[in-house]
Amino acid sequence: MRFIKECFQRPPDNNGKGPWPHRAAEPWRSANKVADREGYDGLFADGETSEGPLVLDADTLSGDLGPLKFKKYDLLIVGAGLSGAVLAERCSQELGMTSLIIDVRDHIGGNCYDYLDDAGIRCSKYGAHLFHTKYERVWKYVTQFSEWMANDHRVRGMVPDYEGVKKLVPIPPTQETVNALFPDANISNEDDMAKWYEAQRVAPAGGAPKNGEEAALSRVGPLLYERIFKHYTKKQWDKYPAELDASVLLRLPCRTSTDDRYFGDAWQGLPVRGYTRIFENMLLRDPRITVKLNVDFFKARAAGLLPKHGKLVFTGPIDAYFAQAGLPKLEYRSLRFEEEFVPEPEDGFYQEAFVVNHPSADVPFTRIVEYKHVPNQPARVKRGEVRGTRIAKEYSSAEGDPYYPVPNPENRALYERYRALAEKESAVCFVGRLASYKYFNMDQAILNALEMFDSLKESGKLAPKRRPEDFGPGDGPK
Repeated sequence: MRFIKECFQRPPDNNGKGPWPHRAAEPWRSANKVADREGYDGLFADGETSEGPLVLDADTLSGDLGPLKFKKYDLLIVGAGLSGAVLAERCSQELGMTSLIIDVRDHIGGNCYDYLDDAGIRCSKYGAHLFHTKYERVWKYVTQFSEWMANDHRVRGMVPDYEGVKKLVPIPPTQETVNALFPDANISNEDDMAKWYEAQRVAPAGGAPKNGEEAALSRVGPLLYERIFKHYTKKQWDKYPAELDASVLLRLPCRTSTDDRYFGDAWQGLPVRGYTRIFENMLLRDPRITVKLNVDFFKARAAGLLPKHGKLVFTGPIDAYFAQAGLPKLEYRSLRFEEEFVPEPEDGFYQEAFVVNHPSADVPFTRIVEYKHVPNQPARVKRGEVRGTRIAKEYSSAEGDPYYPVPNPENRALYERYRALAEKESAVCFVGRLASYKYFNMDQAILNALEMFDSLKESGKLAPKRRPEDFGPGDGPK
């Protein structure tokens, strides 16, 4: 198998499926400020050579808070994801504060958690995570806890052309996408692409778009809307664009260039030994931070098992915290992953790219992720010693762990009622995407927590510096 370093930097051969190159073509490659290798992994520097998550001790995993009955912590943090980890780490390192982090799951890292499967392939338990940021402060922060490698994430989609034949094309659409699907377009430069878009767009009858369908048609026109966005949106939200806010589809990218990167941020990379290692360096090496997993906060609180603490930092769903208030539950979309290990794939890979979207109505899932393509795989995978591959088909669902808030006026109004209740809880700090009913990208979640820590240093109050919506839209379902 041709799984060597050079393969990660060039397109697959015409007769092979992978590995998918993790760097974009120039000039877009040079737009990424991340070096081939940068950052510091303290555990690795201390001699920890494992490439998967560390084995946690029985005490951490026990779910037993009994031994902590007579202890007191400055912070009790509910949730071992990004928001809680950043606050615990900063409060410890700069202010000497102690934290107890509890989580109902059996691992740290929240939805960022990744692991090695039985074959040794690095996989993400809760869907692919691609780190990107425009905030230099965030980049400087995360490189304290991991070595990083540059990665220009690019997505492909199986999209029907003008004759209904599905073709693998860049998503979001680029010049290459339009030429592949509609050869008569004959686009050769940015001016051609801009003129093509202008000819396609349908202006809303009343001026401003009233719903997602009108917004999409005003952005990309009917040809791309029908083939790429209409049914994909239905699968993600269980609502057609016409049933969604215009804001959901007004963000559709309309690129005129040849840039096929999914993100345009200045720093785009992957942690060399996985996302879990970031949390291990943040939390497990600090004597002022205690982690207890398999602990249900609500059950422990009802049973009087929570140890004494100063501030409570809650990163779970805000409507769950106020369940006794009698308000309706907030609406979320979840994800279901149908994983499959393919023992003998052709050329060692199942598909041509790391992420392949399936926007057509005749396919029930939204995309297939093949983890073996990513360049931060363990050495055995890179050397070609793992023949099989693991794929994950993603399905959007109304049931399961909450992932994405559903954006509509009713939910926004309901969240404002929950926010009013939260503001009255002076001993509780609500932080993170679930507590804020806002989809934060990873970098946005980190920056939000860093700014809350700034407030603590400046005013003695752990509080956000801006409202969640002021961060702008997150990536959301993709």
